[in-house]
Amino acid sequence: MTLTVSHLTFAYPKASPVLEDVSFTVPAGDFLSVLGANGAGKSTLFRCLLGGLEGYTGAISLDGRDVRTFSRREMAARIAYIPQIHRPTFGYSVLDTALMGLTRHLSPFQSPSKALEQQALTALERLGVAHLAQRNFAALSGGELSRIMLAFKSALADRDALPTVIYDEIDTGVSGLAAGRIGQLLHQTAKGHQVLCITHTPQVAAFADNQLLIQKNVRNDRTFTEIHTLDMDGRVEVLARMISGDKVSDLSLASARELIEKSQ
Repeated sequence: MTLTVSHLTFAYPKASPVLEDVSFTVPAGDFLSVLGANGAGKSTLFRCLLGGLEGYTGAISLDGRDVRTFSRREMAARIAYIPQIHRPTFGYSVLDTALMGLTRHLSPFQSPSKALEQQALTALERLGVAHLAQRNFAALSGGELSRIMLAFKSALADRDALPTVIYDEIDTGVSGLAAGRIGQLLHQTAKGHQVLCITHTPQVAAFADNQLLIQKNVRNDRTFTEIHTLDMDGRVEVLARMISGDKVSDLSLASARELIEKSQ
């Protein structure tokens, strides 16, 4: 399934546009990382893609069909979404919470099978968090929660054959080796699904097939949103800034190149 955004413009009431004349295409089987500073408009872009914000101009289409013509049920069959923050109300175990996501495959009085339970456990193992299966889901740390939510959605996307999976900062609270595992799993997920991910972590961004950079710039006292598809030089520079901050050094550039090379 191909996702196409054409001349998308959106503004909150009585405010300047957050997104203005945004256009890009994400082909099937692509892992796209969306980069940019906080407040640049990344989450607003995803909310438009998901149908959570109305009143935009331009078009968002899936295989040529405008998403505004889909019912909520039709959208749910095409796009899976993991939000930036998820805090449960009740203290179910990690495994029970994972199995709840598979209940649409069951009849009202049917219990999850051993096969479904094993599928959920396998997803947890892929991210190295299977030892948390019996932990209280509501008591997890931010890093544990991010990895477990990723495991859940990966398992559900595989079972439901969802064409598109969207992650909003799934790597919050993780770094180093754990972030690399998340990037690797997102890359693997993209082999059977289209993956879009907002990230602030270079280890995750390095695994992406393509990267979009969202920036806000001020010209003549007006703020403009600009979105760029990065070429390889641009990818290296942006990852170097993520590694070392605004001041890019030869060392951070070399580290960025190494991250990209190791992820291929």
